Amino acid sequence: MSMPAATTPADRHATEPVKDRDKGTELEVFKRGFDFGFDDFQLIACRALEAGRGVLLAAPTGAGKTIVGEFAVHLALNKDCKAFYTTPIKALSNQKYQELARKYGSTNVGLLTGDTSINSQAPIVVMTTEVLRNMLYADSETLSGLAYVIMDEVHYLADRMRGAVWEEVIIHLPTEVAMVSLSATVSNAEEFGAWLGTVRGDTAVVVSEHRPIPLWQHILVEKEIVDLFATKRSFDEVAADPAASFTVNPELLKLARSESTRDHRGSSRQGRRGKAAKYSSGNDSHRDEHPVVRRASRPQVIRALERSDLLPAITFIFSRAACDAAVQQCAAAGLWLTTPAEQEEIADRVDAACAELPDSDKDVLGYWGWRDGLLRGLAAHHAGMLPSFKEVVEDLFADGLVRAVFATETLALGINMPARTVVLEKLEKFNGESHVGISAGEYTQLTGRAGRRGIDVEGHAVVLWQPGTDPSAIAGLASRRTYPLNSSFRPTYNMSINLVSQFGRKRTRDILESSFAQFQADSSVVELAREVRSREESLAGYEKAMTCHLGDFFEYAKLRRELSDHESGASKTKAKQRRTFLAESLASLKPGDIILLPARQTPAHAVVLEADPHTREPRPAVLTNDRQLRRMRIQELSEAPMPVAHVRIAKNFNAKLPKDRRNLLASMEAALADAHKQRPSRSAAASPAESSIGGDEAIASLQRTLRAHPCHGCSDREEHARWSERWWKLRRESDGLVRAITARTNTIAKTFDRVTDLLAEYGFVETDDAGNLRPSADGQKLRRVYGEKDLLIALALRENAFSDLDARELAAFTTTVVYHAKRDDGVFRPRMPSISLETSVDKVVRLWSKLENAEEAHRLPLTGEPELAMVWPMFKWAKGQPLNEVLKGVDMAAGDFVRWCKQVIDLLDQMAAVPGMPKEFSRLCITAINLIRRGVVAYSTIVE
Repeated sequence: MSMPAATTPADRHATEPVKDRDKGTELEVFKRGFDFGFDDFQLIACRALEAGRGVLLAAPTGAGKTIVGEFAVHLALNKDCKAFYTTPIKALSNQKYQELARKYGSTNVGLLTGDTSINSQAPIVVMTTEVLRNMLYADSETLSGLAYVIMDEVHYLADRMRGAVWEEVIIHLPTEVAMVSLSATVSNAEEFGAWLGTVRGDTAVVVSEHRPIPLWQHILVEKEIVDLFATKRSFDEVAADPAASFTVNPELLKLARSESTRDHRGSSRQGRRGKAAKYSSGNDSHRDEHPVVRRASRPQVIRALERSDLLPAITFIFSRAACDAAVQQCAAAGLWLTTPAEQEEIADRVDAACAELPDSDKDVLGYWGWRDGLLRGLAAHHAGMLPSFKEVVEDLFADGLVRAVFATETLALGINMPARTVVLEKLEKFNGESHVGISAGEYTQLTGRAGRRGIDVEGHAVVLWQPGTDPSAIAGLASRRTYPLNSSFRPTYNMSINLVSQFGRKRTRDILESSFAQFQADSSVVELAREVRSREESLAGYEKAMTCHLGDFFEYAKLRRELSDHESGASKTKAKQRRTFLAESLASLKPGDIILLPARQTPAHAVVLEADPHTREPRPAVLTNDRQLRRMRIQELSEAPMPVAHVRIAKNFNAKLPKDRRNLLASMEAALADAHKQRPSRSAAASPAESSIGGDEAIASLQRTLRAHPCHGCSDREEHARWSERWWKLRRESDGLVRAITARTNTIAKTFDRVTDLLAEYGFVETDDAGNLRPSADGQKLRRVYGEKDLLIALALRENAFSDLDARELAAFTTTVVYHAKRDDGVFRPRMPSISLETSVDKVVRLWSKLENAEEAHRLPLTGEPELAMVWPMFKWAKGQPLNEVLKGVDMAAGDFVRWCKQVIDLLDQMAAVPGMPKEFSRLCITAINLIRRGVVAYSTIVE
């Protein structure tokens, strides 16, 4: 365990193990409720809390951090005041609520998660962090009497999408509220604790890197589990010993070299298919010298773990579909990990938990396959599952009835589901853009689930061997237990207008300057300044080296640089003109236009399905003559596409239907044939002729001046020039560092200024008679809208984009500002279910396009485009259609659909309470909520 140096006698006393030192304290009373002794870090943190200090506790997963949070709950109850226990996700809030309700009684504990409200006025309330943030902005009466806030999983503040919420809460909580921050082990806990001290007051920083359950690291080679490190000591014991080193198992290194040699020699494909030798084989045959190691199948992995008594296990797979497939593969292989008695208990519990699930939905939810997997002791766990299904999996796993879970990485964050063993199939994942290796911090977070306190004497982490495995790289991941906590905080529209409303512009800037993001930026400036000084010294040396006896070589070098810049600029101008021309050509295309596809060996055509004239980089949707739906992009064009013919697209055309695509392509072929008969084929337009006369004259003038300079005739000219190029390069680097220093100074407040300038431009803030900034009437609406598209939603409310919609249409339309697809699937804009919806969608898309332009002008992050892929499913659901019909032809898991339904409900609930909106609109929002909250959506909400 490492702790910051004690600076006062009280601090030093807190770290000293004194017998019976807790006698007569609340901590002594609290400890009686547990049948195990507390670790030193738990005692130190609890003592600091009872002494009236805030606490930051950073410790590994499963170390027992929540003991300190529960002690805060104990103190609140004994002082007759309130404690809020906040978590990052609803599932963890539900889990913690159930734990606390069992311990302290359901009358003393409440739950608030946005769509669930239970006993909200209780002295102990569990909630998601967003709920507490919203309470603070609304100055809720529920905050009255609040004495403690426990922020579980506080390292979530690094989350790019939601992390800012944690900093908002930390900054805005009244100073008299003591805060307990519970974090995974992070490498900069002291830095985070120092910031907490500046904004929250006296804060004890307690850091423990000791895992209560030792962790062993392995690699599964075919069917054999092999130790990663060549030591008889656990990974944690080696890590805690400064004199010890991590030595990789030489047999694994030998296997990796052998595999590399075999691949280098290019052994035949048939040879690779031969029977693999044991990884440790001493056979001298050519094949045995360089054995082929096959990756173990999923059923083989589970069987290997079962033979070694390493179940229960969580296998992390970075794909939802692969998690589901893993259960199916193990079931197909005949795996049974449960006894007949356990199967009977599982069946009873599953049937009871799902008794209210409509029979009509069970097939589309994959209920029977899911139930069969559970009976075998197998389950998947990922965000695409029905929330209630995930809860059943968690409960059965916690009770030892499910022995093998295949999960995505989201399981590693928050939910309390430890296992004896954690398996990693791969050490890379898809981050939304490309496949990247997992970081050391992610590896630590994932393997942290291994080892159940009070059950296991040790935990195990297993990585699957596959072609190209590097044991040294895995050892590096395992031994570098670094997880830096970096702020993701930035002022949003909703945050800014709420701060302005409460504190005014000047104090808001001061508050934002106190954020962890600014704290980290200021810390980095010191190092940047040191680098600038070092570069300035080098620049002086370069100036001396390029001194010329014929004249001012610095002046000559400047001329050479100007000439180079002019030549480069002329090239960039031409490229920009060409790009503009191509963009205009794409924007001019209309639905029904037939174009010749670029960069094809054989002539190929496409028909334009959807124009895209209003964006900076148009991407019209087309149907190619090989029946592919895609979007045209500027980057793929070698020349501007020009219509060669035109075809009429039927109003009821649906590109998802093969029949409609075939009919349209047949019409396209006919139109092309007619066009060919009537006139010769038209070639694509050439790029515009760029006028470069002015640029050429400037370049010629600089060339003449350069040749006339005295230094041009120097025999050492090129040597001096090399030093000047180094000078210019270093000068640019140094200037860039200076700009970085300037940018990082007051950067959060500067972003806030740009946000408020844009809000003023849109009329959401105004200046009163005293010159103070305040929210306008429209701004008051924005204050009550939370989400990634908060300003777009507020604009839609102001522009009556929701008018003329009935409740079903409103439910469907709300998805456009809530739903976010994982990737751009290239599908063009679908036809809307009604004219009213079509009108509303047109309006919100225009509002978004203008907002995006304004955000670019103000150098602000761009608001995401309204997405239409969930309009039809939600419209069908709100109409009362069954789930199988709703999801037909839609690439969306049932669990995802339910999750998005809940987010739509949350936004509708927000809009119903927006001040200044007509009562009819509020009633319409409530009606839409009731239409959505039915069937499996209502069932999931109740169970959660």
